[in-house]
Amino acid sequence: MGWTDERVDTLKKLWLDGLSASQIAKQLGGVTRNAVIGKVHRLGLSGRATPSQPARTVFKSPRPPRPLTANPPIARRAASEPLAIVPTPKAQPVALPTPFVEQPGTATVLTLGAHMCKWPIGDPSTEEFRFCGRRSSPEGPYCIEHASVAYQPQQSKKKNSASELARSVRRYI
Repeated sequence: MGWTDERVDTLKKLWLDGLSASQIAKQLGGVTRNAVIGKVHRLGLSGRATPSQPARTVFKSPRPPRPLTANPPIARRAASEPLAIVPTPKAQPVALPTPFVEQPGTATVLTLGAHMCKWPIGDPSTEEFRFCGRRSSPEGPYCIEHASVAYQPQQSKKKNSASELARSVRRYI
């Protein structure tokens, strides 16, 4: 089909209405998207009234409610009040997790779901290989017991010990 005056007028109207070249080609019929783009370029139609992006529906999952903080708010002191020295509490020793007795897993690769624990149990090259399969915690891919094994708390260093001081001195001598 050729470009008649009527089709060119329709093209101009649809282009200024913000339709995409593909949408215009479908409405005109008998022309391709590239033919529409070429004709728009030859006509010098550059500006648009609205963007050609289609409206997309955005699905947002609801946020979980924020947990209440156990720490009370810090009171601010006035500039005229003297500074009070507050002793800092000593760090408590980190309790090691209790040993966890591994039980046979219940989920295979084919039955593993989105909210199931993905901790591997056994040798992947054998038929008995399974995943834990219990309900995973909201924070990660593992159940609470396996998360305690997988994510160890960071150990603090003792910088002021005598052995550390001796080691530092030996390094510079």
